[in-house]
Amino acid sequence: VQLQASGGGLVQAGGSLRLSCAASGRTSNRYTMGWFRQAPGKEREFVAAESWSGLSTYYADSVKGRFIISRDNAKNTAYLQMNSLKPEDTGVYYCAANIRRYYSGSVYHEGDYDYWGQGTQVTVSS
Repeated sequence: VQLQASGGGLVQAGGSLRLSCAASGRTSNRYTMGWFRQAPGKEREFVAAESWSGLSTYYADSVKGRFIISRDNAKNTAYLQMNSLKPEDTGVYYCAANIRRYYSGSVYHEGDYDYWGQGTQVTVSS
């Protein structure tokens, strides 16, 4: 499975961006998908995740109410809609996939995922 993240860029505070994560290779619409980010000088942190069924979503407290994770199974693509962006949202955003069938475990840690995209830079100016 290969994951390709895109959609990053430079935006002013209060603006919006939509990140995409396209999956290729041995794909399935039953992956648990996650987004993480890494700010300069900081460790990579959890941002959002969606269960394999699409019925459950999970968000870091810092983005709850502003970010929305979703997917288009026909396109094998996951999305992260980011609204009301703040300078502290700046970082490299990574998408990740957990391909374990009917996975119901944790989604908050890097080790919960099997494949990673290359990252896309998001910069929010004040």
